[in-house]
Amino acid sequence: MAFGGAQPPYLSPAVPFTGIIQGGLQDGLQITISGTVIYSNGNRFAVNFQTSYNDNDIAFHFNPRFEEGGYVVCNTKQKGSWGPEERKMQMPFQRGCSFELCFLVQSSEFKPPGIWPASSAPITQTIIHTVQSTPGQMFPNPMIPPMAYPNPTYPIPFFTSIPGGLYPSKSITVSGTVLPSAQRFYINLCSGRDIAFHLNPRFDENAVVRNTQINSCWGSEERSLPRQMPFFRGQSFSVWIMCEGSCLKLAVNGQHLCEYYHRLKNLPAINSLEVGGDIQLSHVQT
Repeated sequence: MAFGGAQPPYLSPAVPFTGIIQGGLQDGLQITISGTVIYSNGNRFAVNFQTSYNDNDIAFHFNPRFEEGGYVVCNTKQKGSWGPEERKMQMPFQRGCSFELCFLVQSSEFKPPGIWPASSAPITQTIIHTVQSTPGQMFPNPMIPPMAYPNPTYPIPFFTSIPGGLYPSKSITVSGTVLPSAQRFYINLCSGRDIAFHLNPRFDENAVVRNTQINSCWGSEERSLPRQMPFFRGQSFSVWIMCEGSCLKLAVNGQHLCEYYHRLKNLPAINSLEVGGDIQLSHVQT
């Protein structure tokens, strides 16, 4: 598995593993961990972001536990003392299965916007990879930092550019709330007048349609999903789109949704975003 970025990945490190994040945590830093949950006598594993090689101060503790039906604990330790736990009563990992876990560092919070099953053959090695996407630091396209739009009032439809277009490790976040009477909404990644990727949740059909439009003609729809409809009328959502060399990976509310293999291959030319339909936007980052 190949990655681009400022810091070389750690390949197949022994576990437990402790490694340096060059430059420390900064707003926009993206950290990806790939591995396999092994069958063992233990019921837990953890990812810790800490200030030194000892564990007296852990800024963020991410701790999946295969107990009581499965859940994930998040916490912080300061001067050897744990704070109050935050428990997410869902288990996105499975024993014996490979995964990709992505953390996005923001100034106010940590986000695991993507937890995916591996898309290829089972991974037997662990890969820990960092991508810096902060102005003034190095990242896959160092002259073009991501754009964030924190304005809580967005016009619908919403249009904006994707600085530098798509490239492997590029991510896009779209968050909002589905209107109570929603029928459909869409997220489009565009290349000129073509729509390279069309994400179209349809509440009237209970489907999430993916497609590409070239020269005003739609291709074949993709509708199959590994789980139920992840969007709900009247509820908030967060869509995270991660570009890889062969496909886009999508996560909704932190859980893997699907992969979409590129039909338009000129990734840098896919440089604009459109969002419309029956939603209210709260956050967009390109």
